[in-house]
Amino acid sequence: MAREIAFTFNGNPMKMAIEDHWTLLHLIREELGYTGTKEGCGSGECGACTIVVDDKAVNSCLYLAAEIDGKQLTTIEGLAAADGTLHPIQKSFVENGGIQCGFCSPGMIMSAKALLDKTPNASEDEIKESIAGNICRCTGYVQIMDSIKAVSGFEDDEPHVVAFKSDEGDRGE
Repeated sequence: MAREIAFTFNGNPMKMAIEDHWTLLHLIREELGYTGTKEGCGSGECGACTIVVDDKAVNSCLYLAAEIDGKQLTTIEGLAAADGTLHPIQKSFVENGGIQCGFCSPGMIMSAKALLDKTPNASEDEIKESIAGNICRCTGYVQIMDSIKAVSGFEDDEPHVVAFKSDEGDRGE
């Protein structure tokens, strides 16, 4: 059954007819044509489809489109400025190696954005909790954590060794 809903999508007011069975992921990708939000598992386990609805990170694959009536949605496409300038969290992911293959990145970035909008100086534990529902197979999470910490104002006195290079030359003698 079709119904009309009104919502704000990436800062733009919208009205459209939807079907009751559509997920928010379907609406975003198939009806609106925004493909930055990824479909991974389709069951809310991987976080690839994470977007922000009314300042909260949600799995769009589980969220019914009918429930967004009157709400504000932000996807990865809604973060950058109109001139293409990246949002600080996007820029940090690029600069700190938080993006590898890029499949999980939109969901990871949106989870981080929801956290930092609510808690700008998030602790390491708060950052870990905010991305706990997002799976990444490429980075090992160190670079993702560093990317979020760099924007959060988090201060860590402990050095983190990601790679080691010896100045003694080749040891394969």
